[in-house]
Amino acid sequence: MLFKENKSRLNFVKGVLIMAIATFLTACAGPDLKHYNDTEPKLSMEEYFNGPIKAWGIVQDRKGNIVRRFEMDMNATWDGDTGTLEEDFQYYDGKEERRVWVIQRRGDGQYTATSEQGIIGEASGATNGYAVRWQYDMDITVGDQTYRMAFDDWMFQMKDGVMINRAYMKKFGIKFAEVTLFMQKQ
Repeated sequence: MLFKENKSRLNFVKGVLIMAIATFLTACAGPDLKHYNDTEPKLSMEEYFNGPIKAWGIVQDRKGNIVRRFEMDMNATWDGDTGTLEEDFQYYDGKEERRVWVIQRRGDGQYTATSEQGIIGEASGATNGYAVRWQYDMDITVGDQTYRMAFDDWMFQMKDGVMINRAYMKKFGIKFAEVTLFMQKQ
């Protein structure tokens, strides 16, 4: 009888471990840009990010609480395959921030971008249908601490010059915060 109980407990523990591993693996897998094949309106980085754009956003912690609100004025220009995107943030707590991106079109919907304001190395981007995905690392300062976060940044073109942006901030593969941004071409 004792052997049967121990075997049942062992099978239970194995089952729980298998479920935990499966949950972890599916949590690590994210959306795929291929999902947006043949979707409309087709996004053109060079058309949308050209000229002035106004944006409004929130930052949420991992529990979903809004920890920051902001507005942003953007202006973008292109010279051949090179774009410049200037972002001026006005946080509702009074802080202001500026980031300038230099975007390089690589062909076939592929892009790279750099910025000297907190971005580590090179961001990689790709478009498909109405979506664009950017991935990059960024140093985020909270109080007197700086944290290096991995960004999984998704943008979705809507009608009437509107773009919705969802960026997931992760450390060690775990989501710590999320940014939601609504943009409108001016």
